[in-house]
Amino acid sequence: MSVSSVFDVAAECNRLLKPDRFQDWDGAVNGLQVENRGSVRRIAAAVDATVGTVRQAVESDADFLLVHHGLFWSPTYPWTGPRYRLIKMLLEHDLAVYAAHLPLDAHPRLGNSARLCAELGFDRLRPFFPCKGHHVGFRTNTRLPRETLVRRLAKVTRNPVTLLPGGPAICQRIGVVTGGAGAELAQATAEGVDTFITGEGPHWTFGQAEMLGVNVLYAGHYATETFGVKALAKHLSRKFGLPWTFIHRPSGL
Repeated sequence: MSVSSVFDVAAECNRLLKPDRFQDWDGAVNGLQVENRGSVRRIAAAVDATVGTVRQAVESDADFLLVHHGLFWSPTYPWTGPRYRLIKMLLEHDLAVYAAHLPLDAHPRLGNSARLCAELGFDRLRPFFPCKGHHVGFRTNTRLPRETLVRRLAKVTRNPVTLLPGGPAICQRIGVVTGGAGAELAQATAEGVDTFITGEGPHWTFGQAEMLGVNVLYAGHYATETFGVKALAKHLSRKFGLPWTFIHRPSGL
């Protein structure tokens, strides 16, 4: 069985994603969030670092958990109660945690938006949707019936798609941003797309889509963000000779 240093695995993630170049949401921490005793034998990948995914990673005998949504999203507060039990489980089972939020969204090859575009068969991609100094999405020009796109998106995400049919029946300028970018529909439309694919958005975007004349496809925040951690875990597996598994724990959102 191959064994690698936790710091070597984390360094490879840093080399690829360059988290030090990103300003993320206030409180978000990119990089190695929890170290272990130093060795990695099995990688687990998941969208979220929750009690449930940590427990499943432990059950899979992983000692390195790669996630998109990490443990830190707000100022530090006491590690008591449920939060103490979470850190206790990580430390007792020697499970390191590495998180990559915007750096993984933005990566042109392994990122969530890039991989979703690849799964949808889109090519000739151009950067799209700047967020905190980096483009986190991609756009493409094509000609695709709206209903065909809905079916294709549902198939690759394995999730129902909610369509807001405010735009043309034939989609020609499609923008893709995974996660929860629906509230920024005006920004996406200002870049000239007639169809916007993302994970989720607020109720009022239904009327906004009609007013702006754009189609919106909501395929689920979780479902659109499974692609990046899988691609990164697969890369790490090949580089270090480590087995990996995906922890599927859908939020339903």
